[in-house]
Amino acid sequence: MRFPRPHPNISGIKQEELRRHNLSLLLRYVHLAGPTQRATLTAQTGLNRSTIGALAADLASTAGLVREESPEVRSGAGRPSFVVVPETERYQVLAFDLRVDRIVGARVGLGGTVLSRDVVPLLPDCRDFDEVVKLTATTARRLVDALGPQARCVGVGIATPAVVRGSDGFVRFAPNLGWEERPFGEALGVALADVLPGSMLDDAGVLVANDADLGALAEQARGVARGHDDIVYLSGNVGVGAGIICGGRPLRGHGGYAGEAGHMVVNPAGQRCRCGARGCWETEVGTDAVLRAAGHEPGDGTTVQDIVASAQAGSPRARWALDEVSRWLAVGVGNLVNLFNPELVIFGGELRDLLALMEHDIVSRMGAGGLTVSREHVALVPSALGGDSALFGAAELAFARLLDDPLGVATSLAAMGG
Repeated sequence: MRFPRPHPNISGIKQEELRRHNLSLLLRYVHLAGPTQRATLTAQTGLNRSTIGALAADLASTAGLVREESPEVRSGAGRPSFVVVPETERYQVLAFDLRVDRIVGARVGLGGTVLSRDVVPLLPDCRDFDEVVKLTATTARRLVDALGPQARCVGVGIATPAVVRGSDGFVRFAPNLGWEERPFGEALGVALADVLPGSMLDDAGVLVANDADLGALAEQARGVARGHDDIVYLSGNVGVGAGIICGGRPLRGHGGYAGEAGHMVVNPAGQRCRCGARGCWETEVGTDAVLRAAGHEPGDGTTVQDIVASAQAGSPRARWALDEVSRWLAVGVGNLVNLFNPELVIFGGELRDLLALMEHDIVSRMGAGGLTVSREHVALVPSALGGDSALFGAAELAFARLLDDPLGVATSLAAMGG
């Protein structure tokens, strides 16, 4: 994994800004790497030993963001190097993965530990915007009620299967939910105003982002893409999206709408998509398309995993269905590889289940055409976070404010009684 380095222009900044940067550097490292010896922090951050000691003391005594423990095993001669441990139970966020068929909510502690989760089915007649806000708020209240007496909620992050405006998290279009131009984060913030710290809602609000973008963020921070700067993360459920990281930075586009790979037209003579176009990629490889190809209707209780199991058991219809899906996956993935030249294409959501059975076919079909130079070093890999990539990404989104200014945010929350 790659972490920020010390501020590159020490001579040109104020001492307080440098201190804030270094506190952020240290807390971010421990948040992502877990309990870490001071000696390791010195080696990995480039800060000297005394600076690491002072920063750790500030984070521990002033804000209670970390604690220091003696190592269980000494690493060599000399004084033992204390271990800096994130205070997982004390600082938490609420993370949500809003899907077409369910709402997954969780309390996630500093350091990335899921402390509890709550899953609420989202039936077809419950996808109305106001109803989803109500269900999400109810779920959030249950999670808040489970906070311990010393715990502080420092943010709320939500992953949505939607085209989301990058500047403020406004949902522009969510075709599989039937939403258009909806202030989801703002509405949920209003619904939770009586249970969450006012300073948090005033300064940051409830943060909303696209599920594929957050899946890419999580896989780079905690999953299979650690140490990789050029990746495409595919979120595949009813809809299909792509979270793209190029040169170590998320690719957002002018309005924040980049990565809508599911609406890349691959078959102009194909099915009509919920977006209004015909032959979008998700009409060929999304969950509903897989089910219909195998002779099932969405909502009948059959899952993609069931289709994969049937194919493995020798069902001709299931094997034919997956062969068709493999063909269209190869077309779409090949297009993305030609466009972005990634090191990794990560299959998330239910696409992860398909990759295990179809990787050879997809790679073979990609090899039948396209630019050899673009695909010669690319690997197709399953998500390391399973079905939780977007959830972990939502947690990282919610923690961002605390990680950017640890003492400032912690002090503000303490003053508000949060």
